[in-house]
Amino acid sequence: MERNGTSTTTLVLSGFVDVEKYRYLYFWLWVLFYFLIVSSNCVIIYIVKINPSLHEPMYVFIAALSLNSILLSTTVYPKLMVDVLSHRQVATYSGCLLQVFVFYSLAAADLMLLSTMAYDRYVSICRPLRYATLMGKTRVCVFLILAWVLPACHVSVSIIIQSKQKLCGLVLEGIFCNTTIVKVHCSNPMSLFVWGFVVIANMAVFPMVFIIFTYVRIFRVAFRSRGEIRAKAVDTTLPHLMVLVMFTVFIVFDVMIGLLGINLTKILRLFLSMQILVYNPLFNPIIYGLKMKEIWKRIKRLALFSKN
Repeated sequence: MERNGTSTTTLVLSGFVDVEKYRYLYFWLWVLFYFLIVSSNCVIIYIVKINPSLHEPMYVFIAALSLNSILLSTTVYPKLMVDVLSHRQVATYSGCLLQVFVFYSLAAADLMLLSTMAYDRYVSICRPLRYATLMGKTRVCVFLILAWVLPACHVSVSIIIQSKQKLCGLVLEGIFCNTTIVKVHCSNPMSLFVWGFVVIANMAVFPMVFIIFTYVRIFRVAFRSRGEIRAKAVDTTLPHLMVLVMFTVFIVFDVMIGLLGINLTKILRLFLSMQILVYNPLFNPIIYGLKMKEIWKRIKRLALFSKN
């Protein structure tokens, strides 16, 4: 039966497996993951904040990436905790659109921040004499603002288009609101697909191409230079590349779950959803904490100080 996409329309989230049986297992898993994500990312932010020597663009961007991970997780985890303790896992259509907007805006902001970090490493290694000019405080602030504002502007257009569509389905094949929301519409206008390609191109493809281009240039310069510059390139770019790989995995999982409509078992679909929610937010601070020497040294000092 056709339904209007009003705020009172309720959608059923059907992605949980045996929620009645494993209700408390789900709940404590969400609590554990959310606690680890928030605490580990807060450590990175705190380390950068209290150490003046880390008030450099590279570390500021890392702190921004950690903040983004906290915000991204907060968009999903609290709702998951409430859902598994409820008799029905549901969401209003307007609430679902809001979650989709915030989630994908922040996910795209992740890639924008990774792009600014790639540019920062490019200028630092390939244009060191101009680094202070090209990466001044004002420019860093502009990069940070654009990293969050541009994705929000792009995703908001898609949300506005979807908010005007009529609903013919009330069941989402997931544990939270994601790209599968388009499947509950009676029909999707061509403008939604066209703008979807624009968003993917501007927020994913172009940044990815830019990152690859900058790192090709970085490694060409690094391997033609002295051992010190080469070591600096590896030390500061390897964690970034590892995070980029994790983000690519995130994109692949999301496309598999949402847009491609691949027939997956319910257990596999749930497993892939959990990877999306855990990989980047939790592994980013671990990668930067372990691989960035300056951050790792200060984490060890903080740990020793807390013991004393």
